[in-house]
Amino acid sequence: MSNPPRGAFIQRDKKSYAIVPRISAGLVTPDFLENVARVARKYNVPLIKLTSAQRLALVGLNPEDVEKIWQELGADVGPAVGPCVHYVKACPGTAACRFGILDSLGLGLRLEKEFLGMDLPAKVKIGVSGCPNKCGEAYVRDIGLFGKKSGWTFIFSGNSGARPRIGDIIAENLTDDQVVELARKCLDYYKANARGRERTARFIERIGIEEFKKAVL
Repeated sequence: MSNPPRGAFIQRDKKSYAIVPRISAGLVTPDFLENVARVARKYNVPLIKLTSAQRLALVGLNPEDVEKIWQELGADVGPAVGPCVHYVKACPGTAACRFGILDSLGLGLRLEKEFLGMDLPAKVKIGVSGCPNKCGEAYVRDIGLFGKKSGWTFIFSGNSGARPRIGDIIAENLTDDQVVELARKCLDYYKANARGRERTARFIERIGIEEFKKAVL
């Protein structure tokens, strides 16, 4: 089979493709949504799906249309396959939620800018929640964060897949800057020491959380 078109992945029919435009922290504009609708009508896109990562997947694309669709969307690729940071999911936080304690959208956008697409042994997903209710699913993300009045709680090695794992708290009461610094240390250590295709949950189960903490704290 030939290489897939840029930013596309093959579907179960082995003929059509899907793409996922980058939507940072789930934030969209009317112009973006109108453009997606226009492009979908023009190219007869059969399925548009809201994903668990707060993005839109355009599914069932003809391979010859993919590059034209990217050009007309004017959007960056949102990584959906491959060993890298796929996305940062963030709740509304102080921007729009009455329970919000810290600015989850602001931190989520910053983390995405720093780490999206970072080459790693396996896929990594990040979730940011502005309060202890954890609507960003902090405990089941590779990196999870939730806000309290005293600062951010940092969680590592969660997973919600076929072998779910509740992540471990690495540090508490962090500032935004400290979160970014610790996230880089965690990802760098994971990159240097994990096996190929080994998710963070399996990595921590293999080496032990205390060994990991000693390395990154």
